[in-house]
Amino acid sequence: MCPKVVLEGTRLTYKTEIAFALNEHPRIVGPRKYRYHSPLISAEWCSFTNFPWGRGLINFQPQEEKLAMETYRTWVRLFELQRYYSWIVDRFHISTRLYQLRTYGKDHDYRWLEQRMDTLGFHLVFCTRTPQSFAQAREERLRVSGNPSQYDDLQLFVDEQELLRRLVGESILPTLELDISDNDVARAAESIADWLQETGGLWAK
Repeated sequence: MCPKVVLEGTRLTYKTEIAFALNEHPRIVGPRKYRYHSPLISAEWCSFTNFPWGRGLINFQPQEEKLAMETYRTWVRLFELQRYYSWIVDRFHISTRLYQLRTYGKDHDYRWLEQRMDTLGFHLVFCTRTPQSFAQAREERLRVSGNPSQYDDLQLFVDEQELLRRLVGESILPTLELDISDNDVARAAESIADWLQETGGLWAK
């Protein structure tokens, strides 16, 4: 079993919680008698700057575009070199398209990236929630967030979700839209496991 899953969605759609659940789910990565390292990566890592809440693959500035594209090329090459392993990705190129479009009005072309990812068998899960359910999700997140001000404007997330829906619709990767309005991470992981099994996404392509 070597599933390859990208989780996309706006903030408060429990992508990270679902990613951790998938990375330890016996139907997705197999039964485990002990815990061991398994790849769980994110384009949300702010690894381009030496300060908290800095920039990275999603929110890079125009002068950092070359660095961002080289990073994406490095990631996909790493996937290719280790194709017989599971990869769970918490936000990736579609989140980058979203941010760059909204912030700089530039739509980066990631067809080359998706073609290579599709060859490897990557599947895309688009995590969504109803507009009404964002408020409750925010209350839960504020209990643990180190940057609570980012959740002040819930309409921003509603608008982002609609743009993401269009961008996800343009993807060539097999896609599942997953409603997480009930905040049930275990149920979401089971739904993804069912879908991966049905589509052959649990095994090498």
